[in-house]
Amino acid sequence: MLYTPLLPGAAAGTLEPRHVVVPLREQLTHGVDLRLGRITGATPQRNGLQIESLDGESEPTGAYPERQMTLVDTVQQDLVEAMKARESDRVLALRLVLSELQKASKEGDADELAVLRRERKRRLESASAFREGGRAELADGEEAEARIIEAYLPAELSDDELRAIVQVAIGESGASSPKDMGQAMNTAMAKVSGRADGKRVSALVREELGA
Repeated sequence: MLYTPLLPGAAAGTLEPRHVVVPLREQLTHGVDLRLGRITGATPQRNGLQIESLDGESEPTGAYPERQMTLVDTVQQDLVEAMKARESDRVLALRLVLSELQKASKEGDADELAVLRRERKRRLESASAFREGGRAELADGEEAEARIIEAYLPAELSDDELRAIVQVAIGESGASSPKDMGQAMNTAMAKVSGRADGKRVSALVREELGA
């Protein structure tokens, strides 16, 4: 294992390479399965690696942690597939969505579903404006993009389903008047899990609390 702060000195010749190396065994805790060899391949079915030991024998390792796929990963993957299929309209829509998701991530906005809902709303509003102006072709394009975005959103809760969740949330949060709106909303939004717009949830919470 290399002690990287000393690498510049070793490269300049002022330190011997042996002074840059830290014994790996001393840095590992007990219970670690230490193997000497080289990686020769992967075993995707078991999330493992194939290692060839110094004596020439090859054996698989145990599974390594699998990174959970994010919404951005999914959109990027779908974008690549759309490009391969030469689906120009879908490519354009996915590029715009991906750009907005990445922008929100850089700005610290972790609510990816809120970003998608906002983008879908923009398309639908544009479609409505185009239809009113007699531009049916442009309206169709905006609506098509809205459907592409909608495919990444969870199914919307019905009014009755949402009201039931809000009532449970109010009971669990202990909210009893409009001044408790904040705590009721926090509990309700956690239970909704992106299946309803915040405005719908807020309206029902206000109604139930008599605001």
